[in-house]
Amino acid sequence: MVREIKTKAEFDELLNSTSNLIVVDFFATWCGPCKMISPKIEEFSNTYGDVVFVKVDVDNNTDTSEACGISAMPTFHLYKGGKKVDELVGASAAKLEELIKSHK
Repeated sequence: MVREIKTKAEFDELLNSTSNLIVVDFFATWCGPCKMISPKIEEFSNTYGDVVFVKVDVDNNTDTSEACGISAMPTFHLYKGGKKVDELVGASAAKLEELIKSHK
């Protein structure tokens, strides 16, 4: 299951809570490509059980999206050990899966 991060404090706490790979999906409810890729993200969360998948609604959690420099949706940030290790802009499930596999 993909959990929604609602505050910047919750986001910061998550980054420092695990050494596992974290995939953050920055999305908007009005974004067509975001809706299109959402089921695939849920699927990835089941396939890659050791990876933490979360999402951030850029309209409801502006502090986090602004701090992360989000300007297009969907944008995916990958973190490991509290540090950003990669980024993908756009709704490419194949590219996202490649990044997940390369950073696990």
